Amino acid sequence: MTVQFINSDEAAKLIPDDATIALEGFLGADVAEEMLRAIRKRFDDEGHPRQLEIWHASGIGDGDAKGTNNLAAKGLLRRIVGGHWGLAPKLEPLVAENDFEAYNFPQGVLSQIFRDSAAHKPIQISRVGLGTFVDPDVEGGKLNDAAKAHDLVSKIQVHGQDYLAYEVPKPNVAILRGTFADEDGNITFDDEPLTLESTSIAMAAHNNGGKVFVQVKRVLKAGSMKPKDIRIPGLLVDYVVETADEKMTMQSNTTQYNPDYVDQSVIKPAGAINVPLDAKKVIARRAAMFKNDSDEIVNYGIGKYPETVSLILKEEGAAENITTTVEPGTFGGVPMGGGDFGCAIGPESTIDQPYMFDFYDGGGIDITFLGLAELDHKGNINVSKFGPKIAGTGGFVNITQNTPTVVYTGTFTASGLKEEVKNGKLNIIQEGKRDKLVADVEQITFSGPVAHENKQNVYYVTERAVFQLVDGGIELIEIAPGVDLQKDVLDHMGFTPKISDNLRLMDARIFSEPLMGGINNQPGEKVGVMA
Repeated sequence: MTVQFINSDEAAKLIPDDATIALEGFLGADVAEEMLRAIRKRFDDEGHPRQLEIWHASGIGDGDAKGTNNLAAKGLLRRIVGGHWGLAPKLEPLVAENDFEAYNFPQGVLSQIFRDSAAHKPIQISRVGLGTFVDPDVEGGKLNDAAKAHDLVSKIQVHGQDYLAYEVPKPNVAILRGTFADEDGNITFDDEPLTLESTSIAMAAHNNGGKVFVQVKRVLKAGSMKPKDIRIPGLLVDYVVETADEKMTMQSNTTQYNPDYVDQSVIKPAGAINVPLDAKKVIARRAAMFKNDSDEIVNYGIGKYPETVSLILKEEGAAENITTTVEPGTFGGVPMGGGDFGCAIGPESTIDQPYMFDFYDGGGIDITFLGLAELDHKGNINVSKFGPKIAGTGGFVNITQNTPTVVYTGTFTASGLKEEVKNGKLNIIQEGKRDKLVADVEQITFSGPVAHENKQNVYYVTERAVFQLVDGGIELIEIAPGVDLQKDVLDHMGFTPKISDNLRLMDARIFSEPLMGGINNQPGEKVGVMA
């Protein structure tokens, strides 16, 4: 079939009812936003397409109206299998009302699953997700009652070990975005900060007899592209959708175009780093101390605490030998946060997302710093679901199950917590209304028992207490100077932790204004604990 050049409204009319769609995007990067809006408009006007099944690896949206938020209409969907949900809050009420089947699987699994679909493999076999809410012995990745009718993940044994077997989709529609198409339908990603799993998705839809739609900025003359720049060959492309509105080609949710995201040659001098001394800095400083000199490949999760760890390592001159990685595919450079998360200033290299998760799953990262939302007596962590709010796991499960050293960071309590760091001590001015260390987490995004079985080094760092994962749960190993062990720590826990016989005060340098002069831990005096 010769590639056809159409607009987004024409493309929306070609999406059939009951289609199984493989959708690309990471937050706002690589998202065919104009096509998604056209699909929603057609549904609102005509009631079609309806009962769509959507598979996407990463969170696609801006927390408001973009991305998969466009699909939040009764009757439009029959199923979504997504790696992250927090950016599409408009879908949450429909999930709660069981308007469609909702599943949350690890981002890495889904990024790789399209390769399996292209090769007509019936299942993807992985250890990622064992012991978490994705495990069929727990919740099977199901987010609502509507999903209970269909099991999309099962458990099998290979060479005496447990594995999860994820069902592989057969998409008959692919919706993608590139930068340029030529007259033969070849696609390049010149201005896109990421390439994600676009090649795999196009191949999966094509090999399953489906149609491939690619939204682009411009159409170029045939033969004008370098062969190695082509990420999606024209033979895989059925329809090229040239964007009518430049605003629909943003590199991220907050950036229209920044050449630094796609080019190493633009070098900006680093400004002075001066992180103010507060509870966030206390957490980041203590977390940074778990990095060894041999830890060279680092992953930082999204959020203010992991991002501050990055700043502390730079402030202390301990980042020179570090190569950062971000799950959608970037190595090196300066990882961005917020609406630009996933992008990096001057990345050393950018690879397809499935290959990055191959790297992660194989233990390629030395250490990762992540957020701490809820922690329980087994060392389990929940960052994915809180009542009706569905955040989703994203790359969290892949990263935390396969990295030798995992450091969780966050405050001890939440909702109204006020603290100050003064005179070398932590002062709690107003306690938070919500305790984050609970008897049992609402959803298991990270399994402490599985991590212990895998012999991982796992630490939980708060501004007032530091814990480590041990056999049977977690052990308190340090508290902050100025903190009362019973009143400020134990009374705000939903369980009684093991307490180290060598319980110490946290390193005094953490609570002082000057640079620490290195991130080697120098724990303080031993704390007496009454029997």
